[in-house]
Amino acid sequence: METYLRVSFHSEGAKPTEVADRLRGFGFAPTQGNYDFVYDWQGSATPDQLDDLSDEVTRLLRGHRTLFEIETV
Repeated sequence: METYLRVSFHSEGAKPTEVADRLRGFGFAPTQGNYDFVYDWQGSATPDQLDDLSDEVTRLLRGHRTLFEIETV
């Protein structure tokens, strides 16, 4: 499974490089195309793990004036 993340930035928020560093530190990798980052589960993930990942992304980006969308396939 992979979880894809799209991030939208605000001009009064954190620099994109700062946000990218935080996400990479958690295990997301930059990607190209419709999404900005991907998290590779190295197998299947449970619904609880998906919820935990969403909570962690919220925590990582809190205060940085960003919006994000998550899609897991």
